[in-house]
Amino acid sequence: MALVKLEKSNGIATVTLNRPDKRNAMSFALLKELVRIANLIKKDRSIRCVILTGEAQVFSAGIDLTDLNDPKNTAYAAWELIKPGQSLFQKAFLVWQELPVPVIAAIEGFCFGAGMQLALAADIRIAHPSTQMSIMESRWGLVPDMGLTRSIKGIIGLDLAKELTLTARIFDARYAKDIGLVTHLNKSPLTQAQALAAEMLNRSPDALAAVKRVLDAMEHSPNKSLRLEKIWQLKLLLGKNSKLARKKDKNPDVQFLPRQYR
Repeated sequence: MALVKLEKSNGIATVTLNRPDKRNAMSFALLKELVRIANLIKKDRSIRCVILTGEAQVFSAGIDLTDLNDPKNTAYAAWELIKPGQSLFQKAFLVWQELPVPVIAAIEGFCFGAGMQLALAADIRIAHPSTQMSIMESRWGLVPDMGLTRSIKGIIGLDLAKELTLTARIFDARYAKDIGLVTHLNKSPLTQAQALAAEMLNRSPDALAAVKRVLDAMEHSPNKSLRLEKIWQLKLLLGKNSKLARKKDKNPDVQFLPRQYR
């Protein structure tokens, strides 16, 4: 059974965590699959939006503690933490931020620990109101090390980020919406995610990539954001999909070409 399912339809890729018997807890093998699938999506220029979700109406209950506590994994985990560059534990989550397409997380059930860090790596989060959420690592005597310091930046204030991380408190999606951790509440988050993705398909895939790059730079590389606005605008004006976008505004039947830029 595939640990992560990838389904593609009309330019939308749906990526589903598929360990329902473990509440989609993330084993080391599942983390590797997330990286592999994200890299496949990155190379596929026909994909224009990604939805992240979990099987059996559960997003993810977090890291698989069985894997984490297995002595056989100690040396591997240690190497990942000391080697230069991103560890597997960071790459499996930040790779979704680095994709040149919008990523929407459709969240239900539990969204704990590693699950929360995956949701935060998405551009937009849609959650069922009763979803239970937590930045849970301190409960296990750990610190979030899956790119949280980058993915949560700009979503909520530093004080709230510290409070939720220090306490490992469990809270529901209504509270998460109140503080800005969740974008939308919906009793059918996957349905709303699909509708939102379909809406984005009406826009140039190159414009979608540009918007994501420029707005992420505003948060993470502010010294570069103005320059990136100019660079991306020039690329779009020289590209083919910008011209098609103006035609499509008058004729909805006009179809975009596959994404030109990364």
